[in-house]
Amino acid sequence: MPTKPPIAKPPIGRDTQLCMSLSGRPGNAGSRLHNRLYELLGLDYVYKSFSTRDLPAAIGGIRALNIRGCAISMPFKEDVIPLLDTIEASAAAIDSVNTIVNDDGVLSGHNTDYTAVRDLVAARGLDRAMPFLLRGSGGMAKAVVAALRDSGFAHGTIIARNAQAGQALAAQYGYEWRADLPEVGAAMLVNVTPLGMEGADAEALAYPLDFIADCQVAFDVVAQPARTPFIRAAEAAGKTVISGAEVIVLQAVEQFVLYTGIRPDAAAIADAASFAHGPQVGALMSAMAQGKAQ
Repeated sequence: MPTKPPIAKPPIGRDTQLCMSLSGRPGNAGSRLHNRLYELLGLDYVYKSFSTRDLPAAIGGIRALNIRGCAISMPFKEDVIPLLDTIEASAAAIDSVNTIVNDDGVLSGHNTDYTAVRDLVAARGLDRAMPFLLRGSGGMAKAVVAALRDSGFAHGTIIARNAQAGQALAAQYGYEWRADLPEVGAAMLVNVTPLGMEGADAEALAYPLDFIADCQVAFDVVAQPARTPFIRAAEAAGKTVISGAEVIVLQAVEQFVLYTGIRPDAAAIADAASFAHGPQVGALMSAMAQGKAQ
């Protein structure tokens, strides 16, 4: 466990910095992780999740109220771009923003999803020769596909019913596209759709059981819950799994750094991950940090 901060976290007051998230399906995990880190590090910040039916007004509120930062989740990652003042290079390259930073009224867009996926692939030592299937073509899918391509995965197929988006994403990164699942799976299965997410799709299985039985790696970007039906089935089959909770912790840490200018140590990250997502995810973060240190 991290040591207690030398100065206790100040009570919420007029100088408290507000950070927030905007999502189509707001959850508690992001708020719990950020607020836990503020507590551990004694920072005068508070974090709150929101949804909106008026994205331009919400972004205007960030500027008008001097909100320090905002995480952006589905379905806003692309629509938010024209509402910002500047776009950081990696976010511009994949045309997807998951983080807004407010510097005295100037709103800049960033993408920490890309960084999180790239770091996870490296930490797990995945075989880049594995072919993959990836379901999805939205803003998060763009970040995942770009990270896989830049990590050296040369053979992949994008599965997306939206032909225009799917074909464009596949062509941009040199992969194939299909509207529906093929007859057989691949060594790595990646889900970047809401299938398995809390809510209406909670019981949906992202890939058929025979695909899961034949794969080596199951990678689900859905973070709530951490153990989706896809992940549970892959665990039962003895496969290597990467959960969306791991992705969301790593990308949230990068957001935390952008908002506060402080990088938490490994112990604080593991503590906050455990607090927000459960001890299994906290243990994974701790093990990943130990692997990087070796």
